[in-house]
Parts: sequence; structure tokens; C-alpha cells
Amino acid sequence: MSSEQVDVVWLHADDNICVAARNLQQGDRVRVGDAELQLNGSIAMGHKIATRAVAEGQPIYKYGHVIGITVESISAGDHVHSHNLINGELSRDFAPCSEISDPPQTLTGRTFDGYRRSNGKAGTRNYVAVISTVNCSASVARYVAQRFDDSVLADYPNIDGVVALRHEGGCAMEYGGLKHTMLNRVMGGFAKHPNIGAYLLIGLGCEQGAMGYLVEQEQLVQIDGGQRQGPPMLSMQDLGGTAKTVEEGIRLLSNLLPAANDVERVPIPASEIILGTECGGSDGNSGITANPAVGVASDMLVASGGTAILGETSEIYGAEHLLTRRSRSPEVAEKLLERIEWWNWYASVFGVELDNNPSVGNKEGGLTTIVEKSLGAVAKLGGTTLEAVYDYAQPVTAQGAVVMDTPGFDPPSVTGMVAGGANVVVFTTGRGSCYGCKPTPCIKVASNSPMYHRMEDDMDINAGTVLEGRTVEQVGAEIYEQVLAVASGKKTKSEIHGIGDDEFVPWAVGPVL
Repeated sequence: MSSEQVDVVWLHADDNICVAARNLQQGDRVRVGDAELQLNGSIAMGHKIATRAVAEGQPIYKYGHVIGITVESISAGDHVHSHNLINGELSRDFAPCSEISDPPQTLTGRTFDGYRRSNGKAGTRNYVAVISTVNCSASVARYVAQRFDDSVLADYPNIDGVVALRHEGGCAMEYGGLKHTMLNRVMGGFAKHPNIGAYLLIGLGCEQGAMGYLVEQEQLVQIDGGQRQGPPMLSMQDLGGTAKTVEEGIRLLSNLLPAANDVERVPIPASEIILGTECGGSDGNSGITANPAVGVASDMLVASGGTAILGETSEIYGAEHLLTRRSRSPEVAEKLLERIEWWNWYASVFGVELDNNPSVGNKEGGLTTIVEKSLGAVAKLGGTTLEAVYDYAQPVTAQGAVVMDTPGFDPPSVTGMVAGGANVVVFTTGRGSCYGCKPTPCIKVASNSPMYHRMEDDMDINAGTVLEGRTVEQVGAEIYEQVLAVASGKKTKSEIHGIGDDEFVPWAVGPVL
């Protein structure tokens, strides 16, 4: 892409569309390569324009890949969108391990100031958590956490806050089944997360998601005076109801605060950052500006020895061949393809197709098919070798670029990556998603300048400057530096707003019994 400000972006020589870099009017003439094109109608920023005539039933190319099939003849200068383009049948060459890249040039000496936990893990924040094991105790968990407001925490300056982790499940599920296992992985992952300095479990008492089973399966222990012991657990039924449980929860949490506060930030290698990457409220420029810029930052983090996670499996669909080709082993590629097949089955159970994924807002922003969305979304993982594929909320142990099987809906997707160990999140958006995720800081990256300036109170970085003269590499380097700064304690816009108490949303797969 040219470093000069442009009217349209033509991404690949094989593409028969270009993308509007600003709002364009009927009759406007724009330059595409060496040719000039006159528009047959008004085109909104992020939307596609045919660069040449395309017959009905023929493919449309973006990023050099097929993103859909035309349902009518299209003339050069026409708007290409949902009215004349459908997903069509997908045909992809997976070619596992055929495009493994050389290791990136190592970035040495980069550090952040974080919290070194007793188990050796690295935290970027220091929260205390009240974990509700079932929805029936959600209100009590919230009541306990609310008692520890800023006036109380003023005496504990090293604690970032007390967060109540509440959810809608915890019962009416098969004991030890998939739904139960996934929920336990989420709650266990948050309890053991290096951004959590101490925690308390609260349940009702008769739920299927028994606290004892959670502690056993997730091996939850806390250190007290050098001794390993189980975490504080409260049962509302055993204690005599709401008021008594709240009172006891406040007492126990008060006892946890001094030890949780007894930490200091120390220099930690950047290799210990686990970066969760997410895109929400995407538009037609997300895959041109913000997502590839995050990909540059992901590559830089991998070069530093760190880990970058790509989630949203339903938004990998249609672009999975780009990842299988760079998989470390055939087994890694097979795991990804198995997850894609599971998603096809899972969607069909409910009479849904994955191409229904692009939301109303996505389409208003210029995205048309799931393949187009996915080709732009996978750019967040950069270009290094895919080292592993993880189940939802499974602990991430590999260094390098990895995939976690998460849904496309932002809150459960990020919840899974944080449960897996992500200690920083980068979230790209074209429409303007306002999101945060305690206890992990979330950096918001805007894909276009009009939205960034309109919602600057919520956006941390403007990748829309790629359309105005900066390069993707320059913005990617800015994101990488911001990751290190935020990991060291710099507050993100969502943290300044206090967002993150209600975004804990475990993904629930299976019936409510």
C-alpha cells in the first residue's frame, strides 16, 4: 500500500475490487493502480468497488483470495456488497505445514514492569476476585465486592480493584460433562490468573457445579504463610442465607487484602506476555489497517519470545487454510480443521450457517461474507509459524503464535483467552466497540479515523492513520510499544472508565437441563 493518503485501497494485483478509504460520491473518479475508475454510485468508507466488469456467478477477490460469488453481473465502478455477492461454496487448499516461515529476527532486551507471582507467572495487574460458582450466588458476590470501593482500597494502593466474577450458569448441566468442564476451566483459569492476587469462592450450596469439584479438578490452592491450602469457600445455604454470607465474605476478603497488597512491580522479560487478540464491531477497513497492524505487533511479540493468541474460530472459517499452511506440524493443522468441522456441526444443530456471522454493523461497515471477514481477522496473528491450537479456556503454555477455539462474540471469546492466561488484550474495532475485561487490560485499536475521533474516549490507538500516510508497520510498532506500556501499568481507556465488571461471560456449550 502507498504511504500517501488515498481514496481507495487496492490490496492485491489479483483483486477485482478496491476498498473506499473515505466516503465517495457518484461520479467521483479514483485511481486504481495505473487505471482511473468512475463510480456508478455513492460508496461509503470501507465498502467495496468493482475495478472491472464481473459476470454473474464469478468470484470476487480481496486480499488475493475469493471472498464470494456474484449473484448478478457487475460493472466496473459498481458497489459490491450483500445485494450482489454471496459466500458461495468454499474450496481451499489446506496444504499443512507447506508455508512455515523462518523464525523472526529476535528482539532482545525488551521488558515490562509486572508482578512476579510465587508460582513464577507474570501479572500485569493486581486484582482481588470474588468468584461466584453459580448464578444463584451472583448477587451475593456482587454485594461483597461492592463493599470494597475506592475509599476502602485507598489503604491498599497496590490493589487495582475487587472484581465480582459472575455468570449465568453453574447448574442444570451434566455433572463432569462438557459444559461443566468448560465452566470449571474458566473459573479455575481466572482464579489462578497472575493478574489475580487473591480470591474467594461463593456458591449457593446445592448446585451441580460443586465448589469441591472445581477445586479438585482445577487444583486451586493459595499460599498462606508458605503453606499451600485450598481457597476460602462460602456456601450460602451452610451460612444461613444472603446477609450472613455477605458478612462472612467481607470478613474473609478483608483478611486477604494485606497480603494481596504486598507486591511490587519488577522488570520482567517481554517473553512472558501472553497477548489475546480480538476484533469486534469490524468494518471493511479492519482487515486493511487495524488487524494487520496488530499482526505486526504479534510478530514483534513472538520475536521477543512472547505469545499471541488468535480466537474466534467462527471468524477463522474461510481463512483456515492460511493457518494450516503455517502450522508447526500436521497435528496442529488437523486440530484446527477438527475445530472448524465441529463449528459447522454445532451451527447446523441450530439451523444456522457460519456465513450468518457478519453482524448488521459489520455489513454497514462494508463487510459482506464470512470469508471476507475471516481473511481480515486472521491478520491479527501476523505471519509466524502456528505453534498450537487450544480448546476453550485451556491453559496456554506454548510460546509463539497460537489459536484458541472461542466463539465470535467478544465477551465469551476474551473470557476464554484470559482464562487461558492472556495478561494483555488488544481489541480492534471499526464500528466502535466499548469493551474492557477485568482483570486483564484491553487496548482498543480503531480501524478508521472518523470513528476514532468520534469515540476517542474509548479508543487507545488510531490505526486509521494507515489510510492517511502511515504504514501498517509503523502502527504495528506503536501497538507493540503500547502493549509493553500497558503491561507495566499504563491505564487503558476502558480501565479509566472502569469497564470490565460485567464482561466476564463464560462460553456455555450444551443444553440447560
